[in-house]
Amino acid sequence: MEKKSIHDILPVELIHRILLRVPAKHLARLRCVSKLWYSLISDPHFAEMHFHHSPASTYVFIENDTMAYFVDLDALFRDNNDALQVRKVSLPFKMKSPPRFEVLGSCRGFVLLHQHGRFLVVWNPLTGSSKLISYSHIASRFKPRGWSSFDFDVYGFCYDASHDDYLVFLGWQNEHGRDHFHCFSLRTNSWIDFGDALLKPLGFDNWQSCGLFLNGAFHWVPSRPKDYRDAILIFDLKERTFSTISAPEQLRTSYYSSLTLLGGCLALYYYNDDSYKTDIWVMKEYKVHSSWTLYQIPFRFQPLYLPSAMDLIGKGYDYEWELYIYNFREERLQRRFEHHCFFIDYAAADAVYTESLLPLPSDLKDKDKEENGHQVLQECYELLDVADG
Repeated sequence: MEKKSIHDILPVELIHRILLRVPAKHLARLRCVSKLWYSLISDPHFAEMHFHHSPASTYVFIENDTMAYFVDLDALFRDNNDALQVRKVSLPFKMKSPPRFEVLGSCRGFVLLHQHGRFLVVWNPLTGSSKLISYSHIASRFKPRGWSSFDFDVYGFCYDASHDDYLVFLGWQNEHGRDHFHCFSLRTNSWIDFGDALLKPLGFDNWQSCGLFLNGAFHWVPSRPKDYRDAILIFDLKERTFSTISAPEQLRTSYYSSLTLLGGCLALYYYNDDSYKTDIWVMKEYKVHSSWTLYQIPFRFQPLYLPSAMDLIGKGYDYEWELYIYNFREERLQRRFEHHCFFIDYAAADAVYTESLLPLPSDLKDKDKEENGHQVLQECYELLDVADG
């Protein structure tokens, strides 16, 4: 009796629906099951549908000198085995000795890295796809001050859905006090000068580096806000204009404030030396000033991820930085992760990252070229068959 394959039992449409519900980290291995599964899972349209509809694990990408680690934040919330929650990752640098690097952000399953030597790398850790971007020509032309290993004052990384493109933004103030703003498009593989958007000096050197992308705009906060009314700087991607959002009047402008996204909402936070608490202001309705809501944690705390309405995962300090969960309802702080293979740095811009199978625009172009090449070869074989006949 002839054995039946799974394709004889289940229709392709049903296999497709089942695969859409499989976590991305397992799909990467399932591509080896058959040519059909490889074709289904490798299809860019499948990757897009999977990203929006499948269960996905959320990680924090932690840098540690020349090494990098992923900590599974969802597993951290559910499980007790620390060994299952952290894994070392191989960086996309083709060198015998790994270079020093910084993690700058993440977007739709891609991580933005800065490699010393004036290179940026956009990288999908799950698929291994990466893109190396040089900014040396910009840095040498405008002479950023370069107080650190990274030459720019502000930056951002986002997905532009209107053009199906990934964009990297760099802004800085040069030695003469002039602001500059550039963008790299991964679809066109080119730099764009956004200097026309700078109608007035913005003082990029006064703003914190990492921009958060929400509702079609980047958001930055100053290192120390002078006035609550201009506490958040916005760059609207579609309109290519800058504006500001007011913080709550109660914001302590004397403290160093930081910006994050919690549950899809903007959140300002800082450690209050007077109350010995971390104040977290959440804007529950975008650009609605009255929606600013205060939450307080009796601990020095850096929020990272909101797994549920009442629980918050972040870095907490108790002689050293470790990962904690704070429950707002019970007002309970619990240490959930202690790992001695690396040091958790408070100052590092750790990226909260969600796995995906999404390709870069350059991957799609290479695939189109490959498919066109296969089509040309097939036509040649057909012509040869006709000639031989």
